[in-house]
Amino acid sequence: MLTAPAMTFREWTGPLTADLVREPAKFGLGQVPSRLLPDATTKAVCGFCSTGCGLNIHLKDGAAINLTPDPDYPVNLGTACPKGWEALSVLDAPDRARMPLLHGKEVDWDTALRYFCDQMKRILDQHGPEAAAFLSTGQIMFEEMAFLGALAKFGMGMIHGDGNTRQCMATAVTAYKESFGFDAPPFTYADFEESDVLVFIGANPCIAHPIMWQRVLKNKRQPEIIVVDPRTTETAMAASQHYAIKPKSDLTLLYGLAHLLIRDGGVDQSFVEAHTNGFDAFAAFVAAFTPERVSAESGISIERLLRFAKIIREGKAVSFWWTMGVNQGHQATRTAQAIINLALMTGNIGKPGTGANSITGQCNAMGSRLFSNTTNLFGGHDFKNPKHREKISLAMGIPVDRIPDRPSLAYDQIIAAADAGTVKAIWFVATNPSHSWIDQNEMNRILDKLDFLVVQDMYCSTETAKRAHLVLPAAGWGEKEGCFINSERRIGYSPKVRRAPGQSLADFHIFRLIAHYWGCGEKFREWQTPEAVFRVLQRCSEGQPCEITGIEGYDMIRQHGGVQWPAKMTNDEWRMTNERRLFEDGKFFTEDQRAKFCFDEPVVPPEQRCAEFPLILMTGRGTSAQWHTETRTGKSAVLAKMVPEELMLDLNPEDAAKLGVRDGQRVRVISKRAELTALTRLTGCVKPGEVYLPMHDAQVNQLTHASFDPLSRQPSYKYSTVRVEWEKESIPLF
Repeated sequence: MLTAPAMTFREWTGPLTADLVREPAKFGLGQVPSRLLPDATTKAVCGFCSTGCGLNIHLKDGAAINLTPDPDYPVNLGTACPKGWEALSVLDAPDRARMPLLHGKEVDWDTALRYFCDQMKRILDQHGPEAAAFLSTGQIMFEEMAFLGALAKFGMGMIHGDGNTRQCMATAVTAYKESFGFDAPPFTYADFEESDVLVFIGANPCIAHPIMWQRVLKNKRQPEIIVVDPRTTETAMAASQHYAIKPKSDLTLLYGLAHLLIRDGGVDQSFVEAHTNGFDAFAAFVAAFTPERVSAESGISIERLLRFAKIIREGKAVSFWWTMGVNQGHQATRTAQAIINLALMTGNIGKPGTGANSITGQCNAMGSRLFSNTTNLFGGHDFKNPKHREKISLAMGIPVDRIPDRPSLAYDQIIAAADAGTVKAIWFVATNPSHSWIDQNEMNRILDKLDFLVVQDMYCSTETAKRAHLVLPAAGWGEKEGCFINSERRIGYSPKVRRAPGQSLADFHIFRLIAHYWGCGEKFREWQTPEAVFRVLQRCSEGQPCEITGIEGYDMIRQHGGVQWPAKMTNDEWRMTNERRLFEDGKFFTEDQRAKFCFDEPVVPPEQRCAEFPLILMTGRGTSAQWHTETRTGKSAVLAKMVPEELMLDLNPEDAAKLGVRDGQRVRVISKRAELTALTRLTGCVKPGEVYLPMHDAQVNQLTHASFDPLSRQPSYKYSTVRVEWEKESIPLF
């Protein structure tokens, strides 16, 4: 059993009563930070998506009562999407986790933390450092995720930990690292307004990132807007051109465009020769992607392919944008790199209105990518590099032998190890994989095998929390302070503006308590506040492309309207502008400072249509009022009015006619893995042979086929096969 710590939780934090604030002065957490006046307005960064909008939060008697968009913040310029407007209301849900739950029963923190440490130590002692893992999120502050990664690996001795950003951004990370030498999204949001051609591939910003779309609408150049997507999405409807490709033919299409650009003189030879490697091999490779082949495989006519290439060739400032439609694919990394290749070969990078630009998913996915200490060491370092381990050891003041010499398994590999019995305990932080992970029923079967399942979350009602042995109640956005990093590399600050309910604590302080109870608190004696951790991470970032040593603290971040990395102490240029892009000098982060052309032959999706399952199922964002598993947005009465009351299946009228199905009729959607019921919505927005479901419904990922990109290990949510039947009577579609 665990040796009792020098102080109990009660002795350390003071008496706990039902009507007393749970976070006493020891934690530095009053009702609101002392820097805020009781009746005032303070600024925050929204905690939903990666756009990173600025909000003005209005206080009364020291607590937040309302919010409005910040007209001065350089991201959103006074606008906000429905989720942003409702960011405070979702904190008041009745199903907030207010006390630790042990096997479904309320216990005090002392009991919960002793049990946590007893179980984790038992498993690690008996089965070794690979027997327990943590799976985190891009929804918490990056100081918190850094604390988690340091505590689990350097303090508790775990090897494995990943984040749910694996589901949305692993492909972009892997692609940028190989092509540019570092995970480095090159753009700034100003590029939306400075392009004369914008190409959106597998991206629907009208719905998924509506404030980014507002930036597109501010473009005064009358740009050509091209959308590549199997569906006629809201963005496709607003575009000047829509290329409705066959699902997962995007890699072939992109290689075909490269072929035409080479053939017709669309290559910026001087840029390619001065700043890239591997172009000749790439040109020889894409010679096989003739218009005839690409047309047959993508479903796009030769005439339209030629027009597409001509627009890129003649564009003076062409920007390429992608998100989950690319990232969540069976060959996603090479698809992302095919986009990067187009930007490189045409010289559309490092200049206003250009770039190969990955739009992130979660509010702090960029922070997770660089500072979560999961598959790369803090600041984009390499666990396998002895010099990197020594550098982080010195920056953090911990023994170098506490730093693992290998990165973690990826998310899907951790789950597979749990199925094999080598991972016996998983600690989930602010994520709900029982709903969100691909092939949901298989995931839940594996979770039920675990010896110890811990969920740390705002709500005790999530599908994953209901399966947990132990639930640790966490504070949410607005109930704690720290920083996020958005899609354009902007670090934004968010303050604590209200109390968390019950005895829930900020994730940061839960980690502090676990360090104390585990007996490794001395290793983190500097980590007293989020801002103190920020300073540690600054030291870890020194000399890296993402260096942030020049930021003097939270006050500077607030005063500058956020700060984009890099922000070096030795370079004051970053202080002069709020909008900065990378690679303006043509130098990349590889050893020879040249970008690399990367490519592979396309392969077909692993699950193919057949007579039994003749339809391709695609999934994605439903409306701008929904977010992921609706753990938060589902609590808002306002947002609920903007969402269909029942699950809707988008079905083409031709397929509906063959099936004999009417609009609004209840049907069964069946895959090899499961079935669900939905109401039909007959629409030409999906082509014959294809159907679409929003990812937010708890049933949808029962259907999805678990395939993964071999390089990024990101799940492929965009291609599964199904059939549709009447709910009571089966009628074959074809």
